[in-house]
Order: sequence, then C-alpha cells, then structure tokens
Amino acid sequence: MLTTTIEESTRPEKMTGRSRTVVFASSLGTIFEWYDFFLAGALAPFISKAIFAGVSPSAAFIFTLLSFAAGFAVRPLGAVVFGRLGDMLGRKYTFLVTILLMGASTFFVGLLPGYATIGIFAPIFFVAMRLVQGLALGGEYGGAATYVAEHAPASKRGGWTSWIQMTATLGLFLSLLVILGVRTLIGEEAFSAWGWRIPFLLSIVLLGISVWIRLKLSESPAFQKMVDEGKTSKAPVKEAFGQWKNVRLMLIALFGVTAGEAVVWYTGQFYTLFFLTETLKLEGSMTNTILIAALLISAPFYVVAGMLSDRIGRKPIMFIGCLLAVLTYMPLFKALTHYVNPALEAAQKSSPIVLIADPKECSFQFNPVGTAKFTSSCDVAKAALSKAGLSYENQPATAPQTATIVVGSVQIASYDAASENAKDKGAAFNAALVKALTEAGYPRAADPARVNVTMTILILVILMLYGTMVYGPMAAMLVECFPARIRYTCLSVPYHIGNGWFGGFLPATAFAIVAAQGNIYSGLWYPIVIAAMSCVVCLFFVRETRGTSVD
Repeated sequence: MLTTTIEESTRPEKMTGRSRTVVFASSLGTIFEWYDFFLAGALAPFISKAIFAGVSPSAAFIFTLLSFAAGFAVRPLGAVVFGRLGDMLGRKYTFLVTILLMGASTFFVGLLPGYATIGIFAPIFFVAMRLVQGLALGGEYGGAATYVAEHAPASKRGGWTSWIQMTATLGLFLSLLVILGVRTLIGEEAFSAWGWRIPFLLSIVLLGISVWIRLKLSESPAFQKMVDEGKTSKAPVKEAFGQWKNVRLMLIALFGVTAGEAVVWYTGQFYTLFFLTETLKLEGSMTNTILIAALLISAPFYVVAGMLSDRIGRKPIMFIGCLLAVLTYMPLFKALTHYVNPALEAAQKSSPIVLIADPKECSFQFNPVGTAKFTSSCDVAKAALSKAGLSYENQPATAPQTATIVVGSVQIASYDAASENAKDKGAAFNAALVKALTEAGYPRAADPARVNVTMTILILVILMLYGTMVYGPMAAMLVECFPARIRYTCLSVPYHIGNGWFGGFLPATAFAIVAAQGNIYSGLWYPIVIAAMSCVVCLFFVRETRGTSVD
C-alpha cells in the first residue's frame, strides 16, 4: 500500500493504475451499499404484505415507505458519528466499517420472519435494520467522495468524483436487475411469497467482494499529509458546529445544493418507480425493464456532467438541472400517463370523477402506524379512489349528507364503515364503484400492448438527466467547500440531511399529498418547491469552487 504523501500539485493529470484502483474500489463498494439500500424501496409492496401484515393494505404500504425513509432519517446522525471518525482516524478505515454494517443488516433482512410468524417483532426488527443501514450510509458517501477527491488533481476532480456519483444509479440498476432475474426465474407467485428475500440474501456475496477490494487501499494523500504534520482535528464535531463560518457553509450547502439535488435525483430515480406501478398500474416486471433501460442510457452522463464541471464550473450545471426540473416536471409526468396508460388519460377526460362530501367529515388520512380508523363516508370514498390511483375533484356538499362519488353521469353513494352491516355495505359499494369505473373506461391496470415503450424510456431518461446534472458535480463541490481537517464531517452532514430528509421522505410525502388532494400529479409540488428554493439560494449564496485546493 502507498503510505507516502503526494502533494496536490504533483498528482498526475491522467489516471494511473493506482488512481484507477482508488476510483474503482471506492465506486464498487458504494455501488454495493446503494444496492443494499435500494432493495427496500424497490420491494416495498412485497415487504408491506409480509412484514406489516397487521394493518390495512394502504396503511402497510405507507408504513413501508416510511420505514424506507427511516433509514434516510438517521443518515445525518451517521454522518456525524462516522464523519468524526473519518476526520480523526482516517478515510479508509472508516468507510470500511460502514460497508460491513450495511452488508450485514441487509443480509439479516432476507432472513427476517414475517408478521405471521413473529407478530409485531417483524416490523420492529425490520425498522431496526433500516436504521443500521441508514447510519452506515451516513458515513459511507462522505468517506468515498472525500477519499477520491483527495487523490485527484484539481483540474480533474469533477470527473474523478463523478464516478462515485454514478454508483447510486448503478446500485439501483443492479438491484432492479437482480429483482427482475429472480422474478423471471421463479415466477410471480413464488416471488411474492418468499422470493423477494433472495436479493437481500445475495448481498453477502457483494459484501465480501467490496471488503476484499477496500482492504487493498491506502490512506488519502491529504489526510496522510495532515497526520505527518500533526494537523488533524482532535474534536471535528466541535470545530465544525462551534464556528459560525463552518455552520454557515453547511447551511448554504444544504439549502443551495443538496436539498435541490436530492428531490431532483429521487424524483427521477424513485418517484417514477412508484408513479408507474402504483398510479399508472404498470406491471412490475415491465416497469423494471423500462427503468433498467433508462438507467443504462443515463448513467454515463454523471461522468459527462462531472467532467463538464471541470471546464465551466460546478454551479451553473447544478443550477440549470434544478431549474429544468421546476419548469418541466408537470408536463413530463402527464406525458408519462399519456404513453403508459392512455386508457386512464382518456377516461379522466371523458368521465371525470367528482367526490361530493361534507368537508367536516373528511380526514387527512396519513396514519403510518395504523392505529386510527377512518370510517366516515368521505374517508371511505377517498380511500377507495386513492387506492385505485385515480384523480378526482373535491366538491363540498351543500348540506350534511353521505359522501357520493360521481363517475361521468353515474352516482355511487358511500357508506359509514362504523355502521351496522358495514361489511355488506362495503361489498355493495365496491362492486358499484368498479362497475361504474369499468363502464366509464377506467382501466384496472395498464395494457402492456398499448404502452409506448420508446417514449416512456425517453421521458424517464430526460428526468434522470436532470439528476445527472445536479448530482454529477456535487461531490467535487462539497469537498472543495470545506477545510481538510473537518471535511469528512462538514461534507457528510448537509449531504445526508438533504438526501436523507428532503429526498428520503419524498415518496411518502408525495403519496400523502396525492391522497389528500385527489390529483395524481399534486405530489410533484413537493420536489418542485424544494428545487425552486435551491435555485434561489444557489444563485445568490453558493460560490463557484472549481479549482479550489483540497490539501
């Protein structure tokens, strides 16, 4: 292993065999970590049935999304814990620990008994494993980005670190590829029953490969130089948060860079997955195939964006990516509906749905723990429409009355789920609603024969390209924002608050907004508003960092 210090000015402009190993090892390990982390999101419908079977299906799905988000919620804590270790003990050994924690927790999810076997302990243990994963990932990214950036020459830093940025997409791609392969091999019925566990169990192989490669790495030149000169921080957390100049930099990085990057990237990579399957009712295997194609096409553009940022700067590329997302999200998602489920689009135009109800009996149905029961006729009607992924217009009743769903010219009266004979009333209501929707042309699922695959992939690629623009140059920019002695900590905190909170809670937040508003596109206002905020902060407060020394 290399142990001598290499001054930044003498680092080779072109990649050598050693520098390729640094980038490859850091990127490969991060791919495996993202693979582990994304499985819970991609397999949310199956996890909700097996692990959260003790609550209603709609509550179970929201609970699963929030469990997925719980891993993101603790990432800032992981950033502080492992950032401190990385600034005190070194980059290499810290992100070696994070990958061990990540791989072990993912493997145990594959072995976790379901709710039918161990009851409430199933969701408790699942959430615990998600928290461990989140803590580990909170320390992983900062270590990998810092490690590569501190090896790179100043003129190539954006290009070198962009390989780290591409790993998130490749991790998602790998997870979808494994899921698709297992589903095809064993069939949908077996996959739903037990096969969804196989991708989690396979992570043990990926863990072994990534640990073996990372053990071959040496410490970064910048950190080794600080060690040799005795300039490492003795209290990086206190130094990072105890000085206003450092806190100010972290706040600017959070609101002007990482928050906007997070919602743009997660909308393109994740919200599209939920939108295709839950709203447009596209079959799972076809969804995964289309997403894999889009991911393969868009992945190289992370490196393109990173290299371009070495020429024209980090700030303009990231700003334009956020701005394009703000301006085009609504028409692009409407275009997805047009090309994926044209029958749904036609039915919404010819037979719009109206919910007539007393606003006083309509609740905000966001109950992740499944403890509350929404039984009013309005709540029952809204739950039925939201579960079907349908847009509808809310119209207040002129007088207290039972909520009524109007589909075209057909009216379906709802019912109070707490009344007598509620079961029979529910069966009659559901039958009448299905009949009215079918007669109005509303499809129960997207017709694969009518899906315009080419245009769907093109739209997804455009959405993902926005993500490459905001994410590709970001590692280099964050590394260049902070001093080396506290860089691991200062970089990791805004990154993981932005991605963990603003990005990680996007699916659950958007899902709840859609359910409350009755419009399948209303959830997009969340990423649009956050991205617009980042555009403003970036324009006026974020400085250009290209060319900044990292030693």
